[in-house]
Amino acid sequence: MADDGVLIGFSDHLETLRLDRASRHGLVAGATGTGKTVTLQVLAQGLSDAGVPVFAADVKGDLCGVAAPGTPNEKMLARAKVMNLELHPAGAPVVFWDLFGEQGHPIRATVSEMGPLLISRMLELNDVQEGVLSVVFRAADAEGLLLLDLKDLQAALTYTSEHAKELGAKYGNVSAATVATIQRKLLTLEDQGGAHLFGEPALQLSDLMRTDGAGRGYVNILAADKLIASPRLYATFLLWLMSELFEELPEVGDPDKPKLAFFFDEAHLLFRDAPKPLLEKVEQVVRLIRSKGVGVYFVTQNPADIPETVLGQLGNRIQHALRAYTPVEQRGLKAAADSFRTNPAFDTAEAIQALGVGEALVSVLDEKGAPTMVQKTLVRPPISRLGPLTPAERTAVMAASPVRGLYDQTEDRESAYEKLAARTAAAVEAAAAPPAPQRRAEPAPSPWGEEPARRPAARASNRQSMGETFAKQLLRTVASTAGREIMRSLMGNVRRR
Repeated sequence: MADDGVLIGFSDHLETLRLDRASRHGLVAGATGTGKTVTLQVLAQGLSDAGVPVFAADVKGDLCGVAAPGTPNEKMLARAKVMNLELHPAGAPVVFWDLFGEQGHPIRATVSEMGPLLISRMLELNDVQEGVLSVVFRAADAEGLLLLDLKDLQAALTYTSEHAKELGAKYGNVSAATVATIQRKLLTLEDQGGAHLFGEPALQLSDLMRTDGAGRGYVNILAADKLIASPRLYATFLLWLMSELFEELPEVGDPDKPKLAFFFDEAHLLFRDAPKPLLEKVEQVVRLIRSKGVGVYFVTQNPADIPETVLGQLGNRIQHALRAYTPVEQRGLKAAADSFRTNPAFDTAEAIQALGVGEALVSVLDEKGAPTMVQKTLVRPPISRLGPLTPAERTAVMAASPVRGLYDQTEDRESAYEKLAARTAAAVEAAAAPPAPQRRAEPAPSPWGEEPARRPAARASNRQSMGETFAKQLLRTVASTAGREIMRSLMGNVRRR
């Protein structure tokens, strides 16, 4: 690390990312195989050494090598010599997270925290369906029903469908068919592993902002090689996390260094087919979150993947090589070149196409917050490992994790599903209970003073009616394991994973 920032590489001078400008956001772009992951690793470890916690998604599975010391080869040593740089191999302190709980600590949010807008994005709902989902959330709040996991949301949807008439009179038309469509999409999300995302204990943001005993920031790595197969789930989760940081962290202005650096890999997935309200939310978060001390860095193949309203807020830029064979790619190349402050020594667009692996065009913010002139830069070699950890090494890192045991076991407290199931069970039991016996009137006395003739009592039948038989069987079944399955079907075919 340089004295006043993170060393990126060498042009005709050392190129550094100033710590007091690192919360002004940034961009790392370039075609596949040009060195974006190495640059991300260099930035993450440099910020960590400066005491800045980092959050990054490991899409390809090799960023996790930042946890282990590197083994410099001859090429890396030669590049370090050109920069007059000594390499001292070392790993960064790392916490592994995994939505599926396989390669890291489970990471969860509650349905209520995610909210109807982001869940609608995740489920790819249209405007009408999103409106109905908002009614479900409002109705759950009015009934005091906690929405924590997917079975709570399924139960609330069933409740909304059953009370569509009265809820429609209060909140607007609620179609049972629309509710059924949302339920089917929830099942699809569950099949994609979405059920792992929702539940408790939910992530505490403070656990992403830890430093170790030496004052280094922890690098929080989300295992995303499996998650990326569900791109909407991946993008929506990272947007939720960024939004939570914006909502919960206090204002700090322009700090001497960020409180957290957030790297959003495969950023184009966030903006692809995004509706206007979602784009407005992203723009708002990016514009305002820097005053909370959080720097957001988008990692993508082409700057054209990012809307101009967001791109204009990314002050620190590292551009690796781009290829421009089609008209669309040529427009993207021109946009990338035009986003830099021009250097009269070379043509920026031609330079982007001619860059080799490990080379980049770099422009960062200076002490006044203005972008520096773009420079051709050799990216410095990392001091941590290039390549993934072994399973045994990952297990060892997790065993020493500061959050070990905090998230590994799920909690299932009473929430919407349990409350609505209890109501349904009580209603079934009340319907099955036999009516209270009625007292039979005594026959009137005989006007002649004689005792009235009593009819012989009807012999009790040993045979039960069909309704009595069903009711008794249902009451016995509700208390059994099979009964719990029937209750789940009554609540909307909710399944536990």
